Amino acid sequence: MRGGTARAFDIMTSCLLIPGLLSDTHVWAQVMVDLPQPVIVAELFGQDHITQMAHECLAAVDGQIAVAGHSMGARVALEMVRLAPGRIERLALLSTGIHPLKPGEMQRREEIVSLAYEHGMAALTERWLPPMVHCPDKDVMAGLTDMVLRMTPDIHQRQIRALVKRPEAKAHLPSIACPTLIMVGRQDEWSPVAQHQEIASLIPHSHLEIIEGAGHFLPVEQPDAVAGRLVPFLTAQDQNNS
Repeated sequence: MRGGTARAFDIMTSCLLIPGLLSDTHVWAQVMVDLPQPVIVAELFGQDHITQMAHECLAAVDGQIAVAGHSMGARVALEMVRLAPGRIERLALLSTGIHPLKPGEMQRREEIVSLAYEHGMAALTERWLPPMVHCPDKDVMAGLTDMVLRMTPDIHQRQIRALVKRPEAKAHLPSIACPTLIMVGRQDEWSPVAQHQEIASLIPHSHLEIIEGAGHFLPVEQPDAVAGRLVPFLTAQDQNNS
C-alpha cells in the first residue's frame, strides 16, 4: 500500500483508493490532491484472487474506511464490504460491473495475457488501452501509457486470474448498508451505464452519477468532475449522498 500526502483531517476514518487492472496511483492523482485526510492507495500487484486482494486491503488500514474502487478495484471494494461490512463507512464504485464470467471472456483474456508475454507490454498497451478512453487526448494517453508500461506480464497475468475467478457479487448488494456512490463515464463501452444502473438499483443507500465525456478511465479523462463529486462524498461533506 502507498500513502498519499494530504492535510490532517479530524475524523477517525481512513480513505482507501483501489486502482483497477494494470493501474496505480496515476488513476487517482486528482482525487488524492483534493482529499483532506491521509490517503492510502492499494497496490494489487502480487495477488491473483479478488478475495485475497480484499483481505490485504482490510489488513493494511486500521479502523473505519471510506473506500473508492475503480474497475477491478471496485470489485475488490465490494468484496471488502462483504467480508467486513462494519468497517466500511462509505463506498464508491467507479467503472465496474457485477456480472459473472461471460461466454468467451476466458479465451479473450488468455489471448491478451499471451500477447504481453510474447510481444511485451508495449504491444498490450497498443491493443488494450485505446478502447478504454473516450477521446484519446494526447496528454491523457501519454499518462495512461506510461502507467501501463510500469506493469509487467506477470502482474497482468495475476490480475487477469483474479478477474476470471472473481467471486459472485450481485447477491450481496442488497445487504450493503453504508452510503454508496456509483460513477460511470457516459461513453464507457467496457463497463456501460446500464451496468451501473443495475448496481444502483440493488444497493439500498446508493446514488448514481453519470460523467459526460468519459470512457472507462473516467478519473483520468474527467478528473475535475470526478474529484468534485467523489471528494465530498468520501469526506461526508455531501449530505445528499448520506
